[in-house]
Amino acid sequence: MSDPTARSAADTARDAAVQADPASLRRSVAAGAIGVFVHWFDWAVYAYLATTIATVFFPAEDEVAGVLSVFAVFAVSFGIRPLGALVFGPLGDRIGRRRTLSIVIIVMSIATLVIGLLPGYRTIGIAAPILLVAVRLVQGFAAGGEFGSAASFLAEHSPRSRRGFGVSWLEVGSLLGFLAGSLAFYLLSVSLTPEQITAWGWRIPFLIAAPMGVIGYVIRTKIEDTPEYRALEATDSVSRSPVAELFRVNLRQLLQAAGLMTMMHVLFYAVLTYLVNYQTEHLGHSAESAALLSTFASLLGLVLVPAFGRLSDRVGRKPVMVGAAIVLLVAATPAYLLMQTGMAGTVVAALGLAVILSAILGTHAVWAAETFPTRTRQGGLSIAYNITAALFAGTVPFFMTVLISATGSLLVPGPYLMVAAVIGLVAALSMRETAGRGLLQDQDLPARSGEDASARPASAGGARS
Repeated sequence: MSDPTARSAADTARDAAVQADPASLRRSVAAGAIGVFVHWFDWAVYAYLATTIATVFFPAEDEVAGVLSVFAVFAVSFGIRPLGALVFGPLGDRIGRRRTLSIVIIVMSIATLVIGLLPGYRTIGIAAPILLVAVRLVQGFAAGGEFGSAASFLAEHSPRSRRGFGVSWLEVGSLLGFLAGSLAFYLLSVSLTPEQITAWGWRIPFLIAAPMGVIGYVIRTKIEDTPEYRALEATDSVSRSPVAELFRVNLRQLLQAAGLMTMMHVLFYAVLTYLVNYQTEHLGHSAESAALLSTFASLLGLVLVPAFGRLSDRVGRKPVMVGAAIVLLVAATPAYLLMQTGMAGTVVAALGLAVILSAILGTHAVWAAETFPTRTRQGGLSIAYNITAALFAGTVPFFMTVLISATGSLLVPGPYLMVAAVIGLVAALSMRETAGRGLLQDQDLPARSGEDASARPASAGGARS
């Protein structure tokens, strides 16, 4: 087996190095969060401009078909993410976090820029929607590698005593991107006429996103790789077959991470996307008030996500996540009952769900990252996140709509969230506490002569210092 004294010494040395250079830590947080910011900015802009994009890229004879086609393109880009995860996740376990982060953000940025420059249907005919699909596929493929790369990078660059806080900024970046996309759409709406937006204004947010991606690329190329990955390199312990090793040795951790992320994805899309439609279609609230409430929920998340990440550093990942899952299980259906009482009830219920979501967002990424050994961490995070996203994230509005239509009950979202809570709770209860522990596990360190390191079981929950 590996030498625990050597591991403890390595952990102590890396923590001292991280603590001694707070400026480097801030750069690492910026490098990790900027990619998800760019991704979610693009996502929000594309969703808000769906009607305009349909007009530009699809035949004008059937407006509804055009909008549906735009959302179909959106779904396709979501569906290809698991393939990107299977490529970029293990790639980061082989060549390093920094390199894959740089590759992913530049590919996403180029794809976003191309969308902003694409000619429309009136200019090049059927080639316009074909090119749009192709570019969105490239974008989705690259996005499949963003979360796992960034979460691994932030976890491995953060001091263990503040790792939850450090990794939580990944989700702060996603919320900021979502809000920035909403703001860009609002500014377009108040500054330009509908005709101007259709003619050229819709391109502006996509063109703005490209230089943001370039800035992120420059930041990412100028920082060192993580201490844990460099430790693997120094001891010649980098996995040569991380996918095979992940499924052979770390399948339990993969399933646990998938359970946490299923709960997170369902609640995220229920609160920050579908709830707007639910309010306008079923509760009779105005689109403006629904959008404003979604904005307040996101702003609340910006404050609470890092707070819950810090709380998990102090009391542990398990109490925060188990507590959030239990509260969601108990409160989900009453929240939708409360929404039926009027706008005041809707505000209280929506913000209450946003608090639960913040607790999950502040904890899920760091706990999943700490659960995996370093040799397979990026691949495990990427695959768990993107497969559950493809299955349970983008499908939330579809299934909610179908179930409400089939049952006639406006309470359907409550039981739907309860199922997600049960999945997350089972996963959380099966996991060990990892807060305050080193990230290097037995599986990561050099084996004795004749021993296959990848065949040794991982010390689930990380190394004790």
